[in-house]
Amino acid sequence: MESKSFIRWAKITLVLVYLVIIAGATVRMTGSGMGCPDWPKCFGYYIPPTQVEELLWKPNHAYNKGQVIINSNKLWVANSDFTTNDVYNPSHWNEYTKHDYAVFNPYHTWVEYINRLFGALAGLACLVLFIHSIISVAFFKANYKLIIWSAIVLFLLGFNAWLGATVVYSVLNPIKITTHMIAALLNVAALIYLIYLAKNNHTKSLKYDRTFYVFTWVALLFSLIQIGLGTQVRQFIDDQTRSGITDVSLWLQNPDLTFYIHRTFSLAIFFVNLYLFLRNKRLNLGNKKVNWVLLLLILEILTGVLMYYIHFPFGTQAAHLVLAAVMFGLQFAIILESKKN
Repeated sequence: MESKSFIRWAKITLVLVYLVIIAGATVRMTGSGMGCPDWPKCFGYYIPPTQVEELLWKPNHAYNKGQVIINSNKLWVANSDFTTNDVYNPSHWNEYTKHDYAVFNPYHTWVEYINRLFGALAGLACLVLFIHSIISVAFFKANYKLIIWSAIVLFLLGFNAWLGATVVYSVLNPIKITTHMIAALLNVAALIYLIYLAKNNHTKSLKYDRTFYVFTWVALLFSLIQIGLGTQVRQFIDDQTRSGITDVSLWLQNPDLTFYIHRTFSLAIFFVNLYLFLRNKRLNLGNKKVNWVLLLLILEILTGVLMYYIHFPFGTQAAHLVLAAVMFGLQFAIILESKKN
C-alpha cells in the first residue's frame, strides 16, 4: 500500500514538472523571459506589481530593503528600510549589477511569475517526495535506492531553478536557455526512473529484443539533439524580433543553417521511430508506448509545418516544445521497459 502511495505521489510530481515545462514554453513563446529581471523575487516583490507606477520613485513613500525601482532606465535596489522625503536621495539605493535590463511589461512579468510559481510548486512536491522516500524505506522496508533517486530528483529541480536564475542574469543567453531545457528533461528522466524503481513487481509482459532496445537509445539521443537544435532556431527568431522584425511572416524568410539541419533531421527521427513502431508490431513485443511516440512525433512535425508555412499560429511554438518533452519522457520509459532483466 505504501509503495502505491509513493508511486502516486511520484506521478503527481512528474505532472507538476511537466507543468513547469509547459509554463516555460509559454514564457519562451511570449518572449517573457525577462518579465522578472531579478531572482527569486520579481522586481523585489514576492507578488509582482501590475502597473509601472508601482516601480517609480515616489516622495513620502515607505520602501523596504530589497525593493526595486526603475530610475533613469536602470534598476535600483533599496539598501535599507526608509521613508522618502520630497527629494530623491541616491544614498538609499544600490544599482542592480546583475544586468542592465530595466523594462517593465505587466503581461511579461505575470507570465514569468506564474512560471516561477509552478516551479516552486514542483520543488515542494519534490521535497515531499524525498521525505516520503525516507519514510517508505525506514518503516516499510522499501528499496533504499528510492532515497537516492528522490534526492537526485530534488537536487535536479533545485539545480534547474538555479539555472533559471543564471538565464535571467545573462539576459537570456541561448546556451544557458538550452542547458536549462536539458536539465528539465533530466529531471523528467530521473522521476520516470524513480517510478520504475518503486514498482515492486518487475514481471515483464514485454519481450526483449536487442535490436529494438538499441534503437530506443538511438531515438532518445536523436530527440535530445533535435531539442537542442530547436532551441537554437528559437534563438534565431528571438534575434529577428530584437532587430525590429515584428512581421511573423518574415521571421524565417532567410533562416540560418541550423534551421535547415533541424528540419532535415526530423526525417531521420521520424524513420527511426517508425522502424521501432514496425518492429514492435512485427515481433509482437507488446510495447504500446511506441504507438504514442509515433503519434506525438506526427503532431510535432505538424506544428513545425504550421509554424513555417502558416507563420506561427498561436500556441504552436509552445505545443512544439511540450510535445518534444512528453515524447522524450515516453522514449525513456520505453528504454526502461525494453531492457533485458
